[in-house]
Amino acid sequence: MNECIIAACDGASKGNPGPAAWAWVVADVQGTPQRWEAGPLGAATNNVAELTALQSLLEATDPAVETEVRMDSQYAMNAVTKWLPGWKRNGWKTSAGKPVANQELVVRIDELLSGRTVRFVYVPAHQVDGDPLNALADQAASEAAVTQQAAGTAHGSPLPKPAPARASESRSSSAAAKRKTAGAARPARTGGIIRAKFAGRCHCGKPYAAKDMIAKNPNGWGHPECRSAPA
Repeated sequence: MNECIIAACDGASKGNPGPAAWAWVVADVQGTPQRWEAGPLGAATNNVAELTALQSLLEATDPAVETEVRMDSQYAMNAVTKWLPGWKRNGWKTSAGKPVANQELVVRIDELLSGRTVRFVYVPAHQVDGDPLNALADQAASEAAVTQQAAGTAHGSPLPKPAPARASESRSSSAAAKRKTAGAARPARTGGIIRAKFAGRCHCGKPYAAKDMIAKNPNGWGHPECRSAPA
């Protein structure tokens, strides 16, 4: 038996909300992919896809074995590691007194985490020489979102080939932060939502492109639907 399960999970939404899917990849202790799975979600947000990917991974792995989970979604990771205890104390309300978004998924993940050792590792997405397992999960989720078809080892599907990282997404984290600030600088406002001048990255961990609609979040600029995510 492996002393540790190494895995990555990711979600994708084409339109956010739009056609969505989840995916995970499990590797051996050397990091070699052993099995993977991806599934469609119909129309859903990126945050729902990210949380569903984590739930599916936890359901598919042995709770008795220590697990390392690599994710590029800061929203999903923070939801289950930082914000969850406070939500539970507040009766599943945020610090602003609003109902917790995606509560059913968070509750289920909380149940799956009970009694097991899980270490979460944040890995930036779409990086040159980035985490290979995350790249596989990202591509698998993206393909399943487009096809709306289940895929994976159990279906006899070959591992997806990760898309090459785009130059704008392979810069350092400091450069990404500068792009985020520049992307929100002085564009025309539309009811609190603005059109990004340059590409950047939302605090949920996913990028946005130039001319995408963005809004002010507690941790900076990002997707409008992430405004309600607590800091």
